[in-house]
Amino acid sequence: MSHAIKTAEADDEVLYAVSEGIATITLNRPARMNTISRDMLNQLTDRLLQAENDKAVRCVVLTGTGRAFCAGLDLTEVTGAKREGGISDASNNAVTLDLKHTPPTVLYNMNTPTVCALNGSAAGYGMDTALGCDIRIMAAGAKMAAAFTKRGIVPESGGTWFLPRLIGWAKAAELIFTGRTLKADECLAMGLTNHVVPDAELAGAAQALAREIADNAPLAVQAAKRMMRIGMDETFGDHVHHVFLQLLPLLKSADAREGMLSFMEKRAPKFEGR
Repeated sequence: MSHAIKTAEADDEVLYAVSEGIATITLNRPARMNTISRDMLNQLTDRLLQAENDKAVRCVVLTGTGRAFCAGLDLTEVTGAKREGGISDASNNAVTLDLKHTPPTVLYNMNTPTVCALNGSAAGYGMDTALGCDIRIMAAGAKMAAAFTKRGIVPESGGTWFLPRLIGWAKAAELIFTGRTLKADECLAMGLTNHVVPDAELAGAAQALAREIADNAPLAVQAAKRMMRIGMDETFGDHVHHVFLQLLPLLKSADAREGMLSFMEKRAPKFEGR
């Protein structure tokens, strides 16, 4: 069954805006540090799919409002925690989620490049969501908190898959088993983020990087992302074969012709995505 995308509203907890081929998706629940409620899960999925299905969108920037990027799942709404007194059994709530249409799965399957601009701390689910993006830029004051084992759970939204691939088994094991919180410079040194910039420069740096991506041929960028994703589970020989099959239609595209002509004519290319 297909997932029906709902139209964005002005008061949504996940904001959506498109400008010059860049879709900016913003977690907008600052009073609760952008913790993810059940409604936000659905809204974030909708906005990611909206960007993926829009041929005019060439790159996605995911960020947050306020002092946190995302402090994790809202335990009072998603896992069944009571607002006053005790915690109820979360198992019945957890099994009702449609995992095919949750943000981590949608993020992984997207062909549109994604840049996460961490305006503040990313904890638990927020950290996994950031890791699910292709590229991460952190404000100097931001942190990543792999606090799962401190809460009696595991990285439930991709962390156990992403972290060993991003930083190696030993470093991932230390981070997950200890539930440690890392400052931005520690994330940079470990390879969890591409760049760290002053807090006030984060939005501009993320948009500049997204613009650099969006200026390239979108069909080629998306094909490259698909090949990188597929290649993680292939032998080299199989991968070379699949890359060749991707290359053949690209060579016939108007964008490939434009790329070659612009190079020969020493001018900036104008790609149209066809």
